[in-house]
Amino acid sequence: MADDWRKRSLKELYRLTGQIFSQIPELARLWGGAYQALNFADVPFTPLRKPLSECRLALITTGGVHRRDQEPFDMDDPRGDATYRRIPASTPLHELTITHDYYDHSDADRDLNILFPLELVRHLVSRGIIGSLADSYGFMGHIEPPHLNTLIQQTVPEVATFLKQDQVDAVLLTPG
Repeated sequence: MADDWRKRSLKELYRLTGQIFSQIPELARLWGGAYQALNFADVPFTPLRKPLSECRLALITTGGVHRRDQEPFDMDDPRGDATYRRIPASTPLHELTITHDYYDHSDADRDLNILFPLELVRHLVSRGIIGSLADSYGFMGHIEPPHLNTLIQQTVPEVATFLKQDQVDAVLLTPG
């Protein structure tokens, strides 16, 4: 009983904090300055080896985007949800939705391309500016320990394997 109350209270606190940060960006910047983000000595950046018009691109977002028929991200766990949702390249935009309580996504609810530019990339593919579009992936941002280890050691390597199998050359990351 006490654990349920504590869990619900934390969830509500995180949800409210996210809403406040969305409305008052200065507070978010202050919080961000004190946040101990992960630091990596080696950044695995790889320059493109061929023109963008020959590249296969995937979108990856931490904005909580998923297909309406997929399980929503877990908003009950205040530490986040380290899972992902695969979004087939042919998915119509109206079949996508956002499940994320920790930021204000009302603008993206009206035009998902603000957060997840699927239609824009399809347009660029149709004009030959980008080679092709691969399946994309939706994650939920706001992942804290112990789920952070799951994300780093299990979830992300899984998605990286799918990207390699799908011969993806470049990824466009969009935050939530």
